[in-house]
Amino acid sequence: MPLVSIDSREFVLAVQQAEADVQSAEAELLNAEAGKKNAEAALQVAKTNRDLQKIKTDKAISDFNRDKALYNDGSITQKQIDDSRTNMEAMQKALDVTSDQIKVAVAQQATAQAMVKRADALKETRKAMLDQAKLRLSYCNISAPATGKTGKCNINTGQFLQAGQILFTIVNNEKFWVIANFKETQLKSLKEGGEANLIVDGFPDKKITGRIASLSEATGARFALLPPDNATGNFVKVTQRVPVKIEIENFNEYKNLLRAGMSVTVEVKK
Repeated sequence: MPLVSIDSREFVLAVQQAEADVQSAEAELLNAEAGKKNAEAALQVAKTNRDLQKIKTDKAISDFNRDKALYNDGSITQKQIDDSRTNMEAMQKALDVTSDQIKVAVAQQATAQAMVKRADALKETRKAMLDQAKLRLSYCNISAPATGKTGKCNINTGQFLQAGQILFTIVNNEKFWVIANFKETQLKSLKEGGEANLIVDGFPDKKITGRIASLSEATGARFALLPPDNATGNFVKVTQRVPVKIEIENFNEYKNLLRAGMSVTVEVKK
């Protein structure tokens, strides 16, 4: 059930901004993926050009070797053998260029992959910021954690709230329980599920029963702001108290009478 509504305009704008940032990051990711595909295509083209150039270079070498044999036999002129040598050397240089182009394409592909990872990380970051903005927006509507009644109210319409400020108290009326502080020497007689009789000081004539729901894992002193620490042997031994939660069984009969903080005397059946 909603209890308090905080002016949410600032938080709505923050959500809208975060949504726009997510869309921008998604667009950057798509652009980076397209760049990666282009780099992969460029690398494939460079490899194809290298393979084609290698074929041309092998043919030029073969032609030069053949022309060299013909020149030695006097079948071709000096100009023809020089042209064949020049063509072979040009093809070898072109093959070296295509090999360098492959190296450049590989580097561009690595850069494109890094850009994709960066864009993907940016997208996840923006999505986290969007979730955070939505979470903050959800804080603008405060709902009751349980069915109950509000106690002391510390807010008014138009009031500016601070983080961590106590607005009001809620007394749960779905389930009633009593925290009884038993002596540590009495724990041997207590167990979960044990029956108990409760006498409320305000209504001593009412017969109220309950059952032990749980026993605390530590004494009340351990949860104190400054727990005692008797480090030496020279101290007076004090019997400690252990909080025991006792749930009231027939609380529906007394829910309109019982109030939080009332004094109760507890008797546990053995």
